[in-house]
Amino acid sequence: MRSYAATRQVDAPALYDKWFVIALMCIVALGLLMMTSASIVVSDKQMHQPFYFLFKQLIFLTLGTLLGGIVLQIDTSYWEKLGGYLLLGVMLMLALVLIPGIGHSANGSARWIGYGPLTFQVSELTKFMVVVYMAGYLVRHNHEVRYQLSGFIKPMLILSTIAVLLLKEPDFGATVVVTATTLGLMFLAGMRLRHFAALFSLVLGALALIAVSAPYRLARLTTFLNPWARPFDSGYQLTQSLIAFGRGGWFGVGLGKSIQKMFYLPEAHTDFLFAVIAEELGLVGMLVVMSLFLLLVIRIFIIGREAQRLDRHFAGFLAYGFGLWMAIQFTVSIGVNSGLLPTKGLTLPLMSYGGSSVLVSCIVIAVLLRIDHENRLVGMGIK
Repeated sequence: MRSYAATRQVDAPALYDKWFVIALMCIVALGLLMMTSASIVVSDKQMHQPFYFLFKQLIFLTLGTLLGGIVLQIDTSYWEKLGGYLLLGVMLMLALVLIPGIGHSANGSARWIGYGPLTFQVSELTKFMVVVYMAGYLVRHNHEVRYQLSGFIKPMLILSTIAVLLLKEPDFGATVVVTATTLGLMFLAGMRLRHFAALFSLVLGALALIAVSAPYRLARLTTFLNPWARPFDSGYQLTQSLIAFGRGGWFGVGLGKSIQKMFYLPEAHTDFLFAVIAEELGLVGMLVVMSLFLLLVIRIFIIGREAQRLDRHFAGFLAYGFGLWMAIQFTVSIGVNSGLLPTKGLTLPLMSYGGSSVLVSCIVIAVLLRIDHENRLVGMGIK
């Protein structure tokens, strides 16, 4: 008679990280719900169609899913080979954005390239390409980064060029995210603490100098410290956001019942979506959203750690970079909405309205799924 152990069916290995996928699906679904709620009034007023922004966001998600399906077929090693060329390409696009007639402006910023309704925000693609390039650089020059000063000076020169182009748009928020992600990656690569501290201090000083060099940025800084001093002028957006937080309480005023989204809070469905979440879902809703993002970032880092364990160092750094990017942008977005950080034009990843952000986020998710898939193949000895 065969033993139970001999007859027991062996469980098939998982095809994907289920907690990563669950967190991702919950964030996207909740984002669609809250973005629709935040935009329904302004959509009805401006477009005479209450679900205009929802339909456009669904189109972006559909296109992003199709694009992600294509990216999912690309072996991770190809990104490593093409990293330098892709970075040069995106730097050229950043330069083209600044040329009148090629770049498109909105709200005083020239951040888009394209024709007619088919425009793309290049700074979103820049974040992706910088992570791809840095992951490859850290693999090729790991010893130099860990032990020599030149190891982090070289990428800083490239980063400085990108920062100048971004600030010309101007896009200070994207500059902060790209810089912080790059520094975080170099720290994870094993840079000596004294080198990292010196570099961090230098970059922090440069960002502070840039922040106070332009009148509108200086106004944002002073307003952030005391928005109630000028509640109907430079402090208007932040005070309206804080009112939304105050109205939310523990459980919120209820889905769809926000007052602040009714033309009081500008950019409610983009940069200040978290304020609407705070008002309608309250502290409990905020904690749910933050927990979902925390779970997503943790799973991304687990994917990166597994790649490193399997000696797939480029894939590991790539996952770490995307995890840092998500964590930094999410943290800054919440900080801006709650008044803990100066106002910047940064969306809530995977939740806020925006075609460029959605498309690039879908590419990032596809690359992460590919890294996780290759980890499992290598772990099983197939690849």
